[in-house]
Amino acid sequence: MRLPEKFNFANLPTKIEKLSRLSEELGKEIYIKRDDQTGGEISGNKIRKLEYAVREAIDNGCNYLITCGGIQSNHARATAAVARKLGMEVYLVLRGNQDSELEGNYFLDKILGAKIKLVAPEEFNSHIENIMENIKKELEKEGYKPYIIPMGASNGVGSLGYCAAVEEILSQEKELGIKFDAIVSTVGSGGTYAGLYYGNYIKDNNAVVYGINICDDAEYFKNIVLKLFKGISIYTGEEIHVDKKDIDILDGYIGSGYALSNENEIEFIHKLAKLEGLILDPVYTGKAMYGLVEEIKKGTFDNHKNILFIHTGGIFGWNSVARSMVK
Repeated sequence: MRLPEKFNFANLPTKIEKLSRLSEELGKEIYIKRDDQTGGEISGNKIRKLEYAVREAIDNGCNYLITCGGIQSNHARATAAVARKLGMEVYLVLRGNQDSELEGNYFLDKILGAKIKLVAPEEFNSHIENIMENIKKELEKEGYKPYIIPMGASNGVGSLGYCAAVEEILSQEKELGIKFDAIVSTVGSGGTYAGLYYGNYIKDNNAVVYGINICDDAEYFKNIVLKLFKGISIYTGEEIHVDKKDIDILDGYIGSGYALSNENEIEFIHKLAKLEGLILDPVYTGKAMYGLVEEIKKGTFDNHKNILFIHTGGIFGWNSVARSMVK
């Protein structure tokens, strides 16, 4: 698999740990890849994508990054940190209101000196691409050369980060003497899952790549993933042809909605923290791991022995509402 040049910001390879007590409880060998430990201010899965996307921006002579996300976006925070590491300016368009609490990722965005535009949810959901394009035009008038990174860096170049992560996982399998027959990740914007699936396919690896969506629905993301495969192939030079029915996204774990927690999810995250000393976030990994455990109980993973869950980070996303639900 041919990949373009990238920056090296993340602490890689991230380690793989066995969740021994959860494995015993469920009768499966469950492992976790600690992509929450890719860094501090850049922690989480987004930095793998940004290593490629921001390298493209720099190679094209750009000096200003524009991106978007929710008020507690891990991607926006990581983008702001990377921009500052490279001496670039950064503009974040965040889905939120003026009374949004200044905490978590939003607070870190401010600390990093990002220029921030808060947009009400309805307008954000309907017009975010136009909003970022208009910001780009205004910055160009001021003499900047901006580069737009889509939500979650989930485009062709960003998804390369998880194509490369597959090569990392295959190398670690040899070191650990383990063969993972299932790889599971959260699906929030599609790029992480698309990269894992594409890399797994190109490498002719016989693991099944599962996604658990935490917003929208499986049908929506299957269409997104198919488009991302085409975007990835522009950079790798290798197209893949996948039938939509062969994309394994497990629906049903959105709960109360994107970035909204319910008591069952928080109780599960709390239980796992006490069981394994592992802290998940309420927006992404908490919902996805909850979904994985429920699907194991349902028998979805009966044909799998060694399951690898990708911990995509997000600990800064614990807001006051989610924290108040911990008993």
